Amino acid sequence: MKRILIAELKQETSTFNPEKTRYENFQVHFGDDMLSTLRGTRTEMAGALDVFAEVGGIEVVPTMAAWSVSGGLIDTEDLERLLGELISSVREHANVDGAYICLHGAMAGEDEGDPEGRLMSDIRESLGTIPIVASLDLHAIITDRLVTATDLLVPYHTYPHVDQYETGERAARNLLVLLEGSATPTTARVELPMLVRGDELITATGRFGEAIRMCQQIESSPGGLAAGVIIGNAFTDVPALQSNVLVATDNDPDRARQEAERIGRFMWQNRRLFVAELISLEESIRLAGETDGLTVFSDAADATASGASGDSNAILKGLLRPEFQGTAIVSIVDAPAVLKAFEAGVGTTIDVQLGGTRDPGRFTPLTVTTTVEKLSDETFVYENGTTGDGGRTAVLRAGKIHVMVTERPIFVVGRNVFLVQGLDPQDYDVVVVKSPNGFRPHYESIASRIVPVDVPGSTSANLKSLPFEHCVRPIFPLDDNVTPPFDVDE
Repeated sequence: MKRILIAELKQETSTFNPEKTRYENFQVHFGDDMLSTLRGTRTEMAGALDVFAEVGGIEVVPTMAAWSVSGGLIDTEDLERLLGELISSVREHANVDGAYICLHGAMAGEDEGDPEGRLMSDIRESLGTIPIVASLDLHAIITDRLVTATDLLVPYHTYPHVDQYETGERAARNLLVLLEGSATPTTARVELPMLVRGDELITATGRFGEAIRMCQQIESSPGGLAAGVIIGNAFTDVPALQSNVLVATDNDPDRARQEAERIGRFMWQNRRLFVAELISLEESIRLAGETDGLTVFSDAADATASGASGDSNAILKGLLRPEFQGTAIVSIVDAPAVLKAFEAGVGTTIDVQLGGTRDPGRFTPLTVTTTVEKLSDETFVYENGTTGDGGRTAVLRAGKIHVMVTERPIFVVGRNVFLVQGLDPQDYDVVVVKSPNGFRPHYESIASRIVPVDVPGSTSANLKSLPFEHCVRPIFPLDDNVTPPFDVDE
């Protein structure tokens, strides 16, 4: 019987968010608790576990799983604790035949710009030469030590991300191939000095999807093991931030390099398509006013799904103006406002300051007269089956606008975050989601219009508005005259 060690560490960091991520922001599970929490979900780990169970003859050795809502840089002491606990749990079970490690790939600490590369290097040192496979979000940051420490890196193939479970399956099947000794992975990496945003990244409809299908064709071909275009998280401003193509073949480094360069050229030739087109707040409100049915405002600049603070009140200010006459749902992370609502009680009318408590350099608190309609303190389940916890939550009404205020950040991507509070997006003219595109699978079937709103924030798709200091330079679109690492016909 083969023994396979499993571990997970996931968080996406925005270095432009001044609010630090702390240990207590993570859900942490050890041993069998890790298994019971993740089995039956639509996550990578669940997909891998199902493959191992289907094949049989596998003893799964659970160590530690920790994940957090996206956020700012991880506090140094807390990151050391997370990494220390995870590697300690691995060392306790070092007598294994293989390992599957589930990563996001875009973590960053105050003093450590490559937590995943460091973790994988430590795991490799602890486990020796056994096969190690890791799965990644396609927004991961790829570093030399991450690639060196891992036999195979298996990234998502969809944006918005809907293939987490399937990615776990792909990773697990690759690991089993390596355990059988029937493949020798050879990986090529092509670095692309480009940061990309915008709707052309939607893999079902955009040009990026063509590049991903090239990767899928490689994986399904004889000798193809894993392939992906990892575009990086544009807000994790660390020295390795850029896009990458990874192709792994069975003992064929020349083919891996040729395929990676072919896909890299395609991405580079289409780079100007991967720039977000945004709409001003004023125009967004006008469009919503002339739309029958639900309009979804994408507040990508304050996307808690991308690492933003979640306390932007920019769109709320616009919706409170006389020009907007419709109904709307807005979410804000604001612990002091929640406290005031709880002290006042349901049914009371209070003047409350909303926004600007976590990123005060970008947002100024807005005083709003509201009625407290609901108070709660309960967890809920995201669409993928994992648990969300925003702490205490207050639903406030300002005229025709409902504001869902949470103590802590949550993913405002799917509809469950609102439904659990009795707010059904289908009943409103406008709903504001804190996501650039991940919301689409949950809203496209009910939305009459989707509007990417141009407002400030630490995860703005207007990349030139952000204070980059550490990423690869020169880089498109921040700089002019950027050249790729290969010859290309423009």
